[in-house]
Amino acid sequence: QVLLVESGGGSVQAGGSLRLSCKAPRLITSTFRANTKGWYRQAPGKQRELVAAINLDDEARYADFVKGRFTISRDNSRKTVTLQMNSLKPEDTAVYYCNLGGEDFGSWGQGTQVTVSS
Repeated sequence: QVLLVESGGGSVQAGGSLRLSCKAPRLITSTFRANTKGWYRQAPGKQRELVAAINLDDEARYADFVKGRFTISRDNSRKTVTLQMNSLKPEDTAVYYCNLGGEDFGSWGQGTQVTVSS
């Protein structure tokens, strides 16, 4: 397991923005660069779901429910992946987890709570 440290969660009103960051401080840069990086979320009583992911070739994919509102980006030199969340909705309330290396065998961050009030 790779240490992934998340930051940036919090509470915001609907329509607001938050920026989540995830850093892999102990990972060598080349390994960070080579792996797909993603953000998932899990709301109470629901299954974990993919929010966004970005691969080695900087190809990003998004869940339909965040398209046009969220943007995933990475800085390989800083070993950081970021999720910019705009136009937040109450249904975006969840614990958000960053992932490195895929859902099945990858590493996970500790999770950060995002709460959106109406």
